[in-house]
Amino acid sequence: MDARETASEGAGANPLLAWRKSSASGSGGCVEVAATASEIFIRDSKNRSGAVLRFTNVEWLAFLAGVRGGEFDLGLAP
Repeated sequence: MDARETASEGAGANPLLAWRKSSASGSGGCVEVAATASEIFIRDSKNRSGAVLRFTNVEWLAFLAGVRGGEFDLGLAP
């Protein structure tokens, strides 16, 4: 997977994006995710006007497959 980090100017404050975060998230250290037909956006919930990571749907699906497949496991005991 070749993920791209993009400083998407204004994407974090774009009112057309519906941002979501996990209902299990607490008051800090959370990320929010928004999606369009062709892209996925990720931002820090504490800095909504800051940098936004942008991925194509193909990149995002490859990332999720890697997570599910243990590609990013650090070998730490639970």
